[in-house]
Amino acid sequence: MIETRPQKTQERALLIGLEKKGVSKWDLHDSLEELRELANSAGAEVVDTVTQKLQKPTAPYYIGRGKAESIKESCQDQRVTSVIFDDELSPAQGRNLENLLARKV
Repeated sequence: MIETRPQKTQERALLIGLEKKGVSKWDLHDSLEELRELANSAGAEVVDTVTQKLQKPTAPYYIGRGKAESIKESCQDQRVTSVIFDDELSPAQGRNLENLLARKV
């Protein structure tokens, strides 16, 4: 008898970074590359990386509302299952983003 195990579905991840005042593009790039390696090590397939330049994170979504809407479309188009931010989100930001994106954040 051949035993088959159900295949584990691989997470499809989208990485998000914020280019804040005082952070160079190179530092952001290095940080996102490290995040990509961590996601890959955890078994996720990183399908894209999105960045936004802001003075500081916004209270409701961390990123701007328009960028969040754009990310929602990208998630649908690329069948993204998880969105990973290169920073710690507040509980409210995480909840707002999960509700808007309908994905794990």
